[in-house]
Amino acid sequence: MKDKNFLIKNLILALLVILLSIYPILYLKDAEFGGADDMAEEAITQVDRNYKPWFAPLWEPPSGEIESLLFALQAAIGAGFIGYYFGFARANKNADR
Repeated sequence: MKDKNFLIKNLILALLVILLSIYPILYLKDAEFGGADDMAEEAITQVDRNYKPWFAPLWEPPSGEIESLLFALQAAIGAGFIGYYFGFARANKNADR
């Protein structure tokens, strides 16, 4: 009984994640999915037309796809560390029992 409820709950959560991922692609066809850095710079230049950034990046990715790949890789590595920590903590807790 417990395993069946666990499976159903996980399937519902997986379905919600898939729906949340697909929704923007299907219904926001002409949307521009830009980064927060670009939006902030645009807002600052609206306030002060003479704005010049304090420094430039050391390396600029060759394309937006590479930039997205690096961002996703960074997020995956971070999620991996967090998942490892929680798994390790849970295993320690179960080992103490």
